Amino acid sequence: MRPLVTAAGLVALWWAVQAGFDVPAYLLPSPQAVARALWMQRATLAADTLTTAVETLAGLGLGIALGAGSALLITLSAGLRRWLLPLLLLSQAVPVFAVAPILVLWLGFGLASKAALAGIVIFFPVMSAFHDGLRRVPQGWLDLADSMGAPAWRTLLFVRVPAALPSLGAGLRVAACWAPVGAVIGEWVGASSGLGYLMLNANARVRTDVVFAALAVLSAMTIGLWWGTDRLLRRLLYWQPE
Repeated sequence: MRPLVTAAGLVALWWAVQAGFDVPAYLLPSPQAVARALWMQRATLAADTLTTAVETLAGLGLGIALGAGSALLITLSAGLRRWLLPLLLLSQAVPVFAVAPILVLWLGFGLASKAALAGIVIFFPVMSAFHDGLRRVPQGWLDLADSMGAPAWRTLLFVRVPAALPSLGAGLRVAACWAPVGAVIGEWVGASSGLGYLMLNANARVRTDVVFAALAVLSAMTIGLWWGTDRLLRRLLYWQPE
């Protein structure tokens, strides 16, 4: 009940601010107006939510694969780590908004550019969390594997990776929250559907109630994605303490 009580309190505060200070509807629509927009635009919102959800899931898969793979590579090879890690850090200095138009130009207005942008947004959190977990394996475990004659790749596969899975899980939870952001940014730059596209068009027509309705749906989708990721990780990493 606590999330419902918190949500109800925020909606009540929103209504009190809008009504008490007589804020114009084009600046801050009332909760009733947003609820009405949710109902009236339900078909459009459902179609655009499906588009954004597909882009988000595709970007999530791409970012997790690239992030986890990069972490494994720089952990397994010191030479690769010296060459790749500075490049990976440098990639985070480029703003996402600067990359988005280039990706749309290269990959088009479809799914590919949005998935690539979502993957770029979540790549570094996944890579950083997994790499940190791979580096923090207890030394005693590594010494035991070495004394048993395990080669480096078996030590990585059977000792380092299982020990680092809780850290990877932390990165995946962050990724679940940020992946929709990358998809929506891509839709703002260039798209023909999606919640970001809907918000951009509604904002141009000063339909603030539709913008807030799309934001509410996007927030619900993000919370659902995080909750699903968290529940899945709790089942897979059953040995991890709370």
